[in-house]
Amino acid sequence: MGEGLLFFILNSILFGVGLAMDAFSVSLANGLNEPKMRKTRVCLIAGTFGFFQTAMPLIGWVCIHTIAQAFVWFQKFIPWIALTLLLYIGGKMLIEGIRNKDDNDESKYIGKRKLLLQGIATSIDALSVGFTIADYSWQAALGESLIIGVVTFAISVIGLLIGKRFGTKLAGKASILGGIILILIGAEIFIKGIFFS
Repeated sequence: MGEGLLFFILNSILFGVGLAMDAFSVSLANGLNEPKMRKTRVCLIAGTFGFFQTAMPLIGWVCIHTIAQAFVWFQKFIPWIALTLLLYIGGKMLIEGIRNKDDNDESKYIGKRKLLLQGIATSIDALSVGFTIADYSWQAALGESLIIGVVTFAISVIGLLIGKRFGTKLAGKASILGGIILILIGAEIFIKGIFFS
């Protein structure tokens, strides 16, 4: 029983690390874009990514146990949704970075709407985790999802802090670099989802 639980926790942590890489990259871009970010903002952004990474596998699990056929149909659109959202956010950040030569703090701020879109875009592929945990009880599915969320939160905080550190040094170019990173992540999710799924 103890070994089984330990394996479950370790497996969930590794799953979380794999799923959190997109959130880490976006957090890095956010930190670059907002180098004077306060600790409460760091926790809010990381918490948003952690929340969505917790919710998406659970939504996937529920879909498998209720509307499996519709969920399988929807799954093919996941890469397109992630690509569209990240191209929109990254493109906007890139254009703002090119236009704003003075790069004032107001234009750098990541609003609630943008953060919500980032949270969905970076976690939408985690819906597919519902397939891999389909045979779990609801308690085990919840446990795995919570561990994934906590791991994502921690990795996102690391990404934000690294981004903040280098964002201060990069000054005016940070927003451009952040936009490019988001566009590349969108392309990577799309390519993985279309060609390797």
